[in-house]
Amino acid sequence: MAGNVETDSPEAGQVILRHGAITRITHWSWAVALFFLLLSGLQIFNAHPTLYIGEQSGFEFKNDIFSIRAMQDAQGRVEGVTTIFGAGFDTTGVLGVSGPDTAPSYRAFPAWATLPSYQDLATGRVIHFFFAWIFVVTFFVWLLSSLVNRHLRRDILPSSREIRTIPQSIREHLRFRFRHDGRYNVLQKLSYAGVLLILFPLIILTGLTMSPSMNAAWPWLLDIFGGRQTARTLHFVAMLLLVAFFVIHIVMVIAAGPINELRSILTGRYRVSGEMPGGEFRK
Repeated sequence: MAGNVETDSPEAGQVILRHGAITRITHWSWAVALFFLLLSGLQIFNAHPTLYIGEQSGFEFKNDIFSIRAMQDAQGRVEGVTTIFGAGFDTTGVLGVSGPDTAPSYRAFPAWATLPSYQDLATGRVIHFFFAWIFVVTFFVWLLSSLVNRHLRRDILPSSREIRTIPQSIREHLRFRFRHDGRYNVLQKLSYAGVLLILFPLIILTGLTMSPSMNAAWPWLLDIFGGRQTARTLHFVAMLLLVAFFVIHIVMVIAAGPINELRSILTGRYRVSGEMPGGEFRK
């Protein structure tokens, strides 16, 4: 939400400029990059579908915390098993084993969830690294512009007064009551701050930590994240949290009015339903 603030208060039903060009461009750049990063990342994960805590994967010791495997039961049937902290769950048909019974596919994530759909680690890595750099460049463009135009301080970081309104904002969301005044509420600010200032840097740094060349250049990354295998696990967890954020984000867009919300992030124009707090009009 980049722009100037005018003193004139908008009337209910008035269309204002809510999102500046940089916000809209970086939003859609991230959306495209994250789509390809997710699918190609699952392709890479399929090459070794186990996550560990520590500096290395265990052979003479056990340090795995998550895995997706195709395993044979006592009757000779092959089923998909997802193991989380030692507890196994039958995920046949989705994870581990998928596809028709006549031609089952024995892979962690099914073909429809990976890019490319067939098992090809090399191509998956090329796609992943290409969009990873698009993601990183977009992040630094957003961060620099947000510091310059005060978008970060004004629209992302909540004030102490807004923090005190968290219980009220939770009640409003549970009742699906949304303010259409052109400003982010405190829950939006907290979620966006968590994604932009915690998850994005985390997924970038853990991705760099898994690179041998970066380990040589910046060995302190291994110290920060406790080893390459721990970094890989944190990278995966950050991905899951971003997917969860995306699902909640889409639900909230639909609940708040999809046409108005989509128009604001496509064109910047947003129809307000009342006066903004303090009589401000975001231009």
